Formats: sequence, structure tokens, C-alpha cells
Amino acid sequence: MKTEQSGSGNDTGEPLRHRDRGRWLAGFAGRILVVCAGCGGRAVVVPRPGLPPLKYFTELMVRPRRLVCAGCGAVAEWEADMRGGGLVGAVLGGTEEPFFRRPLWLQTRCAGHILWAYNEEHIEELAAYAGATLREHDASPTRSMIVRLPAWMKTAAHRTEVLAGLERLRALAPLAAPEDRSDAAHPRGDRPRHHGSLYFRGGPYEVE
Repeated sequence: MKTEQSGSGNDTGEPLRHRDRGRWLAGFAGRILVVCAGCGGRAVVVPRPGLPPLKYFTELMVRPRRLVCAGCGAVAEWEADMRGGGLVGAVLGGTEEPFFRRPLWLQTRCAGHILWAYNEEHIEELAAYAGATLREHDASPTRSMIVRLPAWMKTAAHRTEVLAGLERLRALAPLAAPEDRSDAAHPRGDRPRHHGSLYFRGGPYEVE
């Protein structure tokens, strides 16, 4: 998603501009930082290596996944369930990673809520939006990640707190040791429920 900014917001007096191109949350789910079940450090969830090139970003919700922890060597595999003639896609959202159901590594307390992100790119997009004083949307962004943000993140009253929280997540992203884990990164049971429309035709993925 392209972020447009007009000036610095200080030198020119022009507002910081953000244009929402309608990118889905799934577009940020290619790499997800999570808490390792084995050691409590940072693990990474990515699509399984060796798969065919990605045609649509929505495939990220059904592609086989691998969880890898560099700290303790833990490895786990995930594949989408089959139902009828289709794959059941993962449901994104909430502070729990949708494939292995591990707490997200990037979590912090903010304005009486929990601020979270999947990875560094996700943080930067949220920061570009939160810091903008002029926010624009393309037509019909029905599944846009920005449109679906909670109201507390969108209000100007929380701008400073949200930006400070995102800065904490930036600092947390490169850390990996168990003692670096945020005190907010624990299970909450806020994972969204499956929706009947999240099915994809076709069989299991095969390694090339």
C-alpha cells in the first residue's frame, strides 16, 4: 500500500496525508512474529518453502505454514483443513496468530487497549495512518485493514499514544530472547470466529 505524505507537517504547514488503497490485513500476513511455545522467545511463522509463486495475496490464508524459533530450534507445520472441495482459510485478526494460535510477539498496552502488529511492515503502515492529519480512502475499501481498525486507534485524541505504542513495537521487533517478551504478549482468546465464506477451491498445496 502506498502512503502519501505532503510535506513534513512542520516545515511547510501542510498536513501529513495518508491514502488508504484498500489493502487487506492478509496482505501483511506473509511473515508473522509470534511467541514460541517452547522457550517464550520470538518465533516466525512464514509460508512453507518450496511452494508455487503466490498469485493472490488472499492465498496467504490457506498456504501451508511453518513456525521456526531460532532460539530453541522449535519447528511446527500447519496445513489448511479441507471441507468439501475447498480449503478452509485462516481467519485473521486479534492478538492471536491464526495458524498455530500463538500470541503475537508484537503487542503492547496502549490507551487502555492492546496494540498489535504482525511484522515491521504492518507497524509502518499503522504508523503512517496514525500520524496522518489528512486521511483519504479509495472507493469501496470494504475489506481494507485501515477501515476495520478499532475506533480508539482512529481518533485524534489517541494519536500521540498510538504513535508511542507503535514506536515500542518497532523497538521490540528485532528482539528475540524470552526476557525481551512484552508483558502484553499472552493468550487472550480474542481470535475471530470462522466465517462460512472463507473457503478456497482446490486441493492441498504441493511442493515444487
